[in-house]
Amino acid sequence: MSKQTKTTSSEKNTLPLVIVNPKSAGGSTKDNWAGIASDLRTHFGAFSVAFTKASGDGIVLARTAAESGRKFIIACGGDGTINEVANGILDSGTHCELGVLPSGTGGDFRRSLGMPSSPREAARSLRNGRTETMDVGKVTFRDHAGLTTSRFFMNISSFGLAASIIERVKASNSLSWLPVASLRGRASFALSTLQEVSGMDAVLIKIAVDGGDEKTLQTINFCVANAQYFGGGMKIAPDAKINDGFFDVINIGDIGTAKIMLNAYSIYRGTHVEMAEVNCTRAKRVEARSANETLDVLVEIDGELPGKLPAVYEVVPDALKIRVPR
Repeated sequence: MSKQTKTTSSEKNTLPLVIVNPKSAGGSTKDNWAGIASDLRTHFGAFSVAFTKASGDGIVLARTAAESGRKFIIACGGDGTINEVANGILDSGTHCELGVLPSGTGGDFRRSLGMPSSPREAARSLRNGRTETMDVGKVTFRDHAGLTTSRFFMNISSFGLAASIIERVKASNSLSWLPVASLRGRASFALSTLQEVSGMDAVLIKIAVDGGDEKTLQTINFCVANAQYFGGGMKIAPDAKINDGFFDVINIGDIGTAKIMLNAYSIYRGTHVEMAEVNCTRAKRVEARSANETLDVLVEIDGELPGKLPAVYEVVPDALKIRVPR
């Protein structure tokens, strides 16, 4: 009997596990799951599935599966879901591979990977893709309870305007009438950007890069980027690569509302880095804190808002195996 159980468990771990966030894309992942699953079976093959029920479930499900010997885990959802699944794999300390089946609002990480947005084409890319080893970022910060904690990120972590925009997007349902999740996502980010920039002020932060002297900067938005896109398609770090051993660090300094509005398109094209108010550098370690200790500055990590400054960012080279399109 025990031999049969062991064999069954071993066979189970040869199948990919798809961890699905049914609440992603405004709940349309749940509504469309039957079609997504059909596309996945048709173009990818057999798989196991597990659904998240609450925040943090993706971490637990992925870690447990990887520790049990699962070799390939696919995250079905948005950037937050991908982040949770990746954190679970990384916490396990195994060589389990990550796959991405996009079904979210922003879809920024899949853009950097070149992963198609359609489930059918994404499934084909997962079947025919190649395995790469990517860097991840590790950020140690203060959570909302005031405790110091750490989290890995695959894409981008930021503070300033982007965090405020995401906070507004998550609190708003004003565009729920739009029928397509990707349209809702981009429109929500665009509308929230307009609302936030109209009342924004630059904040003073203290920054130290790669162990150098601490400097005081003014910032509208500060990004530590492992990949290129955030904010629903903004190409904030056009030169970032997921496997070069460095962060691309982007600081948008004190810039007027009118100039931001006139140049908003440049962030989607990646040409904003040519502006005088934008400073770019490469680094392996970044330390950041608010110059005003009484001011809470929210930290955004792969589209989620788990805490606030102070924060320490560190590159972890070649940390995660990931399936990318050929």
